[in-house]
Amino acid sequence: MEKLTIKTPPDVLSFIGHTLGFWPKESLVCITLNENSIGATLRIDLPRQPGQELPYARTVAHYLTSDTTATSLLFAIYTSEACQPGQPRPHAATIAALTGVLAEQGITIRDGLFVGDDTFSPYDGEPGHELALPVSSTQTSAINAEFIYRGSAVQPTNQITLPTTSEALTNAAAVKNHMDTIQSLPAATATSRARELWAGMLESLSFPSDDDCYALVANLQFLPIRDRLIADIPGLDEPMKQILFAQTDGAPKWSRIEWAQQLLLHAYTRTSPQHAAPVLTTIGYINWWEGRGSKAHQFLQLALDNDPTYRLARLSDQMIGSGHVAGWNMNKYTAYKALPFDML
Repeated sequence: MEKLTIKTPPDVLSFIGHTLGFWPKESLVCITLNENSIGATLRIDLPRQPGQELPYARTVAHYLTSDTTATSLLFAIYTSEACQPGQPRPHAATIAALTGVLAEQGITIRDGLFVGDDTFSPYDGEPGHELALPVSSTQTSAINAEFIYRGSAVQPTNQITLPTTSEALTNAAAVKNHMDTIQSLPAATATSRARELWAGMLESLSFPSDDDCYALVANLQFLPIRDRLIADIPGLDEPMKQILFAQTDGAPKWSRIEWAQQLLLHAYTRTSPQHAAPVLTTIGYINWWEGRGSKAHQFLQLALDNDPTYRLARLSDQMIGSGHVAGWNMNKYTAYKALPFDML
């Protein structure tokens, strides 16, 4: 895998934006390092209440130490809160607590950046314009140019936008017809047919017909079939429970997982609100696998907006909210990589 080198602070911020896929707001972002190689990238909302610095630092450290090779890290504070001359930087108590907690784990903080709305500067530097660089300078960094050349883009926010749906009544009727057929079959036969349909979609290079989308949505309405189809996404021949919780020995096929998400978003446009929750929950689950907790939460909330009683969405959201990290992201050899190259 080709390696690219981060040389400047604008490169660091460009790397963060392209890795996350969006420009963070009111966030702490940490990048783990092993000597000069970059490991995991973590974004987490900044604490909103004073007095929570130590519990917050322990939560952050829990996530960061999932990278067992990390020996140091870089961080960036993104906030609209202004620096006051002669006063500590905003969230200085949080960084102090994090420094102490990480030191107990043998991890040092190598450097930090303070990123405002218009400028950024070294976190430990004295507030002043002589050290500040415009945020716009990230757009001309070498790393940013390389990312854009390779097709990457940074969105202004992390807010998801669902594709529009149409003809809800027609879609609902078509899905219901497929559900009636599925219910008339023996359970083993219904599951086998659903898996065959799903496998064909995952192996195809094009989007399925509307009728196949209706059939997929219909199959996802049945809990045992739904769980089996979710477990089929990563392309692993391991126990279903281990796949669902991302605790397999083998690495998942991430390109297959990304294609599954595109298929599900396409199928979503052929749904009605009464059948949308399983589709959105499955997309949320994929985002959890990929380590995108905030996006997973958004999809799961959208699922619950369509069906407040949908149990898998509620349980999955509680699991993510409790800080449970997908097992694949605990190992650099199985973790999802948003970028097709390594960084130094």
